Amino acid sequence: MDNSALLFQLASKGLFVGLLFGVIVWSSRDRNKYRKLVWVTVFLTFDVIMFGAFTRLTDSGLGCPDWPGCYGHSNPIQAMEHIRAAEALMPDGPVTVMKAWIEMIHRYLAMGIGVLIIAILVISWRFWIRSGKTIPQFSPWFPLALFFFVCLQGAFGAWTVTMKLQPIIVTIHLLLGMVLLAMLTWVGARQNTHVPVAIEGKKLRLPAFLSLLVLTMQIALGGWVSTNYAALACPDLPLCHGSVMPQMDFEHGFTLWRSLGMTAAGDYLPFDALIAIHWTHRMFALLVVAVMGWTAWRATRIAGMEKVGRALLGALALQIVIGLSTVSLEWPLALAVAHNGCAALLVLLTVMVNYKAKIAGQTGDLSTADRIDSPTLAASND
Repeated sequence: MDNSALLFQLASKGLFVGLLFGVIVWSSRDRNKYRKLVWVTVFLTFDVIMFGAFTRLTDSGLGCPDWPGCYGHSNPIQAMEHIRAAEALMPDGPVTVMKAWIEMIHRYLAMGIGVLIIAILVISWRFWIRSGKTIPQFSPWFPLALFFFVCLQGAFGAWTVTMKLQPIIVTIHLLLGMVLLAMLTWVGARQNTHVPVAIEGKKLRLPAFLSLLVLTMQIALGGWVSTNYAALACPDLPLCHGSVMPQMDFEHGFTLWRSLGMTAAGDYLPFDALIAIHWTHRMFALLVVAVMGWTAWRATRIAGMEKVGRALLGALALQIVIGLSTVSLEWPLALAVAHNGCAALLVLLTVMVNYKAKIAGQTGDLSTADRIDSPTLAASND
């Protein structure tokens, strides 16, 4: 297929996904369509993160071994001859009909996010100009950053395929997805009407930031575990191979630039390296639980932050249970996907805690919903 025709067909599919979710926005009863659009984009991004985990965990990352299409076509149906030939050569290999569909659906949904972010950018510019550039919630600079960031995420999605699932590329791809979710959540929080937060909430700024920092580091470690297939390197709990400090190979385990399953020198990755990867993720989880648990508990005791604090505590407890279950039940697929989804939920809630700590003590500020109904913007919102 001609490259221009391929790109047009793929763009059409991304546009279809974006329009599908756009219909949900514009058919809703929420008068603030811009806020609704942002949160629908948050929802889709959350779903794509989970579907990306499903893609990775079902070994479908190379279901279509080229990019952006599938054997030069925009969908697996058109590429069926190539897929069948590859599957016949390696029935248990990376290319099967099912894996090809999983990979391409992931790409279609990701393109849909791009379409929605472009819509957010365009609408924010429109509202920003119509409001006389006076309403901070409609400032287009954050949506513009989102646009460039989603382009960067798309580039890493391409390199994930073209560089044959190189662990560092796949891990960065996961991290960028989580950062994109965090950025969208922050934009969404700016549009919401918030219960006033007591001035004491300002004291939570540093703990909330530290919580987000350690959570990001733990997600990176978790991505490194997943992309190196080290989830079952420590099959027992609470020890690892019956020891607090099992034999480990940190040098090879944390060499970042290397091919999947190989050392930097091109040899097969030793099992002790996988143990080091898994053990580090497990041990760092203790610090994450301590920092985030303390932050969430403090949030529950501050007026205006009680709900998000309790939600964060609940999500943290759920993540602990899922994490322990994935090891004790030998990493079933549903639990592994849920583990990624709960990590995304923790990102969302931690960003909300950070936002509420930022606005603590503020009074007399109109919500975006109030401002959007003002005469200067009423026509834009109808």
